[in-house]
Parts: sequence; structure tokens; C-alpha cells
Amino acid sequence: MFLNVMASGTITSRADLMAIEQMNSAPQTNTPAGCSRLDVACATAVRTLLAERHTSGKWIGELSSSALSTATAVCALAVLTRNSKAPDPRHQQLIATGLDWLAGNQNADGGWGDTLLSISNISTTALCWAAFGAVLDADFRYAENCLRARQWLTKAANGESIGQLVSAIEKRYGKDRTFSVPILMTCVLGNRLGSGREAWERIPSLPFELAVFPHQVYGALQLPVVSYALPALIAIGQTLFHHCPPKNPIPRLIRHLTKKRTLKILAKIQPENGGFLEAIPLTSFVLMSLAAMELSAHPAAIKAVGFLERSVRADGSWPIDSNLSTWVTTLAINALQSETSRVLDEKDAAALAALLIGEQHKIEHPYTHAKPGGWAWTELPGGVPDSDDTAGAVLALFHLRHAHPGTLDAATAGLTWLLGVQNRDGGIPTFCRGWGALPFDRSSQDITAHFIRAAYAWSPHLNATFLEKLRQGITKAVAYLKRVQNENGSWVPLWFGNQASPDDENPVYGTSRVLLALSALDTQSPMLQRSLDRGLQWLLSAQNADGGWGGSTNIPSSTEETALAVESISAVLRIPILSIQTKTATLAAAERGTEYLIRKVESGEWPQPAPIGFYFAKLWYYERLYPLVFTSGALRAVRETREVRITQEGQH
Repeated sequence: MFLNVMASGTITSRADLMAIEQMNSAPQTNTPAGCSRLDVACATAVRTLLAERHTSGKWIGELSSSALSTATAVCALAVLTRNSKAPDPRHQQLIATGLDWLAGNQNADGGWGDTLLSISNISTTALCWAAFGAVLDADFRYAENCLRARQWLTKAANGESIGQLVSAIEKRYGKDRTFSVPILMTCVLGNRLGSGREAWERIPSLPFELAVFPHQVYGALQLPVVSYALPALIAIGQTLFHHCPPKNPIPRLIRHLTKKRTLKILAKIQPENGGFLEAIPLTSFVLMSLAAMELSAHPAAIKAVGFLERSVRADGSWPIDSNLSTWVTTLAINALQSETSRVLDEKDAAALAALLIGEQHKIEHPYTHAKPGGWAWTELPGGVPDSDDTAGAVLALFHLRHAHPGTLDAATAGLTWLLGVQNRDGGIPTFCRGWGALPFDRSSQDITAHFIRAAYAWSPHLNATFLEKLRQGITKAVAYLKRVQNENGSWVPLWFGNQASPDDENPVYGTSRVLLALSALDTQSPMLQRSLDRGLQWLLSAQNADGGWGGSTNIPSSTEETALAVESISAVLRIPILSIQTKTATLAAAERGTEYLIRKVESGEWPQPAPIGFYFAKLWYYERLYPLVFTSGALRAVRETREVRITQEGQH
């Protein structure tokens, strides 16, 4: 029955897409003769994804508007305005439209989630409540919104007291102060935690003086913030010191003596466009901190203001980050190109390869001190090299290698970068090796799998010396994945989650990414086979009755998660040594998942994104291109798997 869903033939160029365009314009219930429903759905998905390319040749995408980002930007501009002798009318207008947007997008329960599709959470609700409190008369003008927000927070904190609210916010983040301290500071600036020194004393201090140390010792210092948060450490730390200096004279003197020097470091690591990490919340926290110390004229504050002015959307909201252009471009390339079929013609492939090579970081990064060779999630100045985007770019260059002569050198540099950040446990962290034990600095299961896929793809094309190093890295990475596999067979990712799943985790994403990596290895040892089989069995058990997948077992299905699962199952089906029993169950699951995706495409529901993206500090987002990319990749994988299996069966 699985074969009935699929049809022979593979899209190999835009000409094929144009040939199918006419049949796609017909009603979906009337599939043209000679074309299966899969053919039509696949062509529709691919054509839609291609149509999203920017005039630059890349995919830019669109991140969801964020209540959290909007609240922090409004609060930053409000603090700037009330500390200014001559308030800028443009900022007053941005504040007004931002508050209107927040008021109009409050959840029915009185709280706010990170996106318009997110359930309410204490972090975003507290920040939105603080934004209204930071603006003169806003409590009166938006009295109903503020009352409902306060009621939601009272319930979430199990009490009305300020102390209970502070404790609840700190509990959400545990030892990691990267976000709990900025939230609490914003609440103080929004007049929500009392007044005077008593309010500031509720916030744990940040040792901003440590920023004067060489970056090599940060890991040994065990900073209570993750590596990317140095701007917040400096700016917020100084604000806390400004309003509530320690009573102990020794740290008070040390911090006083390091104020100017650390402010110079802050200005030095700020990108030219003003946006730290291209992140609206982080940049807003820095701006409100400087404004609260009456440093609105500081160069870092001026550049931050410019970034916020340029980042606001027409409806008055702000996204969580500028864009994920490099990330979605590599995802799109890897969905459209494979070893057996290619959608992009040689001209487009060469242009995209040149773009990616041009975005590779060629010098040490001035902010994180990352070595040359990596890629960030965006080409914009605020992006910093990270492992997931580097692996994605290296894999994309593999699929474009026939079109551009520079792909091998760029990929080798990228793989060298990835080997350089590999942790002792064999896993791959996000930003840099050996920084600390906080979430974004630990080895990540989904990123490690991404590294394996990229490294293994390029293995046949590398020189013997480097290949040996790479094989050692792959072996360590595979051992790490086997060691951290959950008892139920699943793997859990770092950068993706599901708000309906236990602990917000998304083992469907994590398991599908690991299975995709392990199934590519041609050395299927018994131990590796058992690990792969356990992961496969868990993924099959998580399929819903409608044929789709959510983030975990018994979680409502989404287009993205179903597509990810179908793609990985299709890859597993290409492994010749699967048992007959396993093949039968896997084929049945693949058929049902494929049917789910086809129905979604036919109904027109498939482009609706789900908030499965996990940003820094437990912040949700959705990206408009994710369902388009993942669906295109999955349906193409289904078609290709059929061809591979027909060939394998013919050989037997």
C-alpha cells in the first residue's frame, strides 16, 4: 500500500516543476492522469519553497512577532524617554503602537506567550506587565489588560506577593541567570517590584568586572550566564551596581574601578548595526540598562536605539531576532538537493554556493572569539558562528559541490571548526568548547547528529590526513549519541521543543535528526544497529492516529514534526539490513505519515507554522519557512526512497 502513495520519477530541475504547474492548478481532487497525489503534493511544496527565494538568491524567511521582544523594546524606549530631557516623538509613537499591539494580542487567560500561537508563560507575561508599568498613565489607559495580567501572574506564582513572583521567575531558569536577572531588572524599571534600593536588592548581582579577564578563563570562572550573554553581563551588572552597590567595600571598589573599561568592551563587541546577536530582547536589555544609568548618549546606547528603530514591524511588534536567513537557506538547499536528484539548476547552485562561501567567517570573531571557519544563523553583523549553522552550511555545500570549485576548501574549514569545538564527551556544543555546563554550552544531541551528517557526506572527498582526524571525530560523536540515548530509545534536541510536551521537549525532532545521521553511516555495527532500532521503534510508537507526529507521544500533530519524522523514516528504509518485521512496520508508518502530509498540502493547511523553535533562554518562536522546507524535504525523500528500494529489491 505504501507504494501506491508514491510514483516513479524524480523532480530534477525547474523544467520538471513547470511541466507539472498546469496540473497543479487543477482541483486537488482531480489528479491528472499519470501523476499520483504524491507527485502533485511534492511539486506544490517544492514550487512554493522556490517561490520564497529572495531577490538576493537566498531564502530570508520570516520569524514570528514576539510579545516578549515587543515588551522589552517598549520598556527600553520608555526608560530612554523618561530619562531624556527632550523625548523623541518617534520613540513615543513606537511605545504607543507597541503597547497597543500587546493589548490586542493578550491571551484569553490574561497572560502572554512568546508568539501569537504560544501558551502563556511567566517570563513573557511579567515582561509585558512591566512594559505597561514603565509608561506613564499606561496602567490607567490599559487598566483591564494590566489587571488580567496581574491575576495570571498571581496564579502562576502561587501568591500575590512580590517575593513569590521573584521566586517563580528564578525557579524557571534555575542556576542560569542569563534571563532571570534581565526579567527582574525590567520589572524593577517597570515599577513592578517596589521602589528604591529595596526593589533592586531583590535582583542577584552580576559580576560585570569579570569581563576584563581574557576570554580563555571564562569557563574556569564558571560565570552564571552563558557565553553569548556578555553584553547583558556588563550592562545589567553595571545597572545593578549603579542602583544598589554592595555594602562590602572591596567588591564595591573593584566594580567602580572596572566600570569604564567594561563599558569600552561593551562598545567594542557591539555589531556595527547595534544589534547584539541580532536579538531584540538582548539589545533592549542593554539599552534600558544604559538609559537607567543616564548613559543614553553612550555610543552603545545610540546604536542600540537605531537597531530597535529599524527592527520594528508595521503593526508595532518586534520579532525575536532579525532573521535566520543562513539557516533557512541551508535547510532549503538540503531539502531540494540530494545525491540522486537536484531541483536547483547549475546556475542557481553556483550562486548559492558563492553566497554561503561569502558568509563563512574568515577571521576570529571579535565577540565570542570563535576561530575562522564557522557560519552564523544570519549574514547580518550580529550573527556569531555556531555549530548547527556550520554543519548545515557544510552539508549544503556538499550538495552544491558540482557547481562551485570553492566548496571543498570552505567545507574543510567548516569541518575543522566543528572538530575544534567538539567536547571531550564526543558531543558538539552550540558556540564553543569547554565554556561551561549551562544549556547552550553543553553537548547537544541534535547538533551532534547534524555534524555527523555533514562530516560523513564529505568523507570520500577529503585528503587522507584530514580524513583520519574527521573519522575520529565522527566515531566520538556516534559514541556520544549512543551513550545519551534515553531509555525509551529517543533523543532530545536543544534548539527545538514543543509547548505541549513534558518539560517542553521535542524528542520527535531530536530522534528524527539522529536517525537521519545514523542511517547515513555505512558501517552498521550490531551496537549501532541496536541503537538505531530503539530510536526507530520509539519514533514509530509516537505516531498519532491521524498519521502525523507531534513533539512527543500523544501530542497533536503538526506539519513540521510529521515531515521531519517521515524524512528520517524514509532514510532508515534505505538500510538494506533492516529485518522484514521492522520494514513492514516502518513502511506502514511511512505510508500513514506521507498520507497526512499529502492531505495537508491538498487542503492548503500545510504552510501554517507551529511554534516549535526554541530560542535562547526558553523562548519560543516559529519560522514561516519551516513547514515549507520540511514538507519539501520529506516528500522528496519519500519519492527517492521508493526508487532506492525498487533497485535493492531488483538486485535480490
